[in-house]
Amino acid sequence: MSDATAVLDDGSGRTIASALETTLRRDIIAGLLEPGSKLRVRELGERYDVGAIPLREALSRLSASGFVVAIDQKGFRVAEVSLDELEDITQTRQDIERLAITRAIRRRDARWEGELLAAHHLLQRLPVYDPAHPDRLNPEWEIAHNRFHETLIAGCQSPWLTQFATMLRDQTARYRYLSATAPHGHDRSVANEHEAIVEAVLSHDVELAGSLLADHFGTTARLVADALRAPAIKNI
Repeated sequence: MSDATAVLDDGSGRTIASALETTLRRDIIAGLLEPGSKLRVRELGERYDVGAIPLREALSRLSASGFVVAIDQKGFRVAEVSLDELEDITQTRQDIERLAITRAIRRRDARWEGELLAAHHLLQRLPVYDPAHPDRLNPEWEIAHNRFHETLIAGCQSPWLTQFATMLRDQTARYRYLSATAPHGHDRSVANEHEAIVEAVLSHDVELAGSLLADHFGTTARLVADALRAPAIKNI
């Protein structure tokens, strides 16, 4: 069994296509499958040691979620990244999550606040950047970061708001990876931003929490915009 197949065979009982969808999404987010690149089924089959049928199914699912583009009679390619899309995603996410965090604070309960503190504590213990690759985000931090933002709005108790926020967060993830290459990316204190948001939430300050959260997303977007304009990746 290859390393790629071992990743897919996670013992969770999921179909190969489902596990492959997760693996492909992860590699797209991390930039291992570059924006705009063609996704040839034969090459991917060799890379992940899987057959064409589950691969096509996984690619079709990723096409529905916006990570992959289906080309009529020509197969698939990784969706492009652009400044226009980044701005649209960021503004929409700011609107959605400000509403969600407002509802969460107004409907607050001790369990939600405790879960938020636990998620924040775990996140703060992890380095943002990969110790072995300082120009990349730490995969463990990325998982904890996703969990933190998921928990942050979970108290809104709205399945629709949560679903929309999750879709936007997934799309933001591959842009966030680009922020690590921004000229001043390492000057930012993400930990301080998260701490300020948590303090505002626990103080039940709706306006401040929403403003800080929107600024948090906006800062990431500005860094990514700088990275996209940088010569090293200007052709992405």
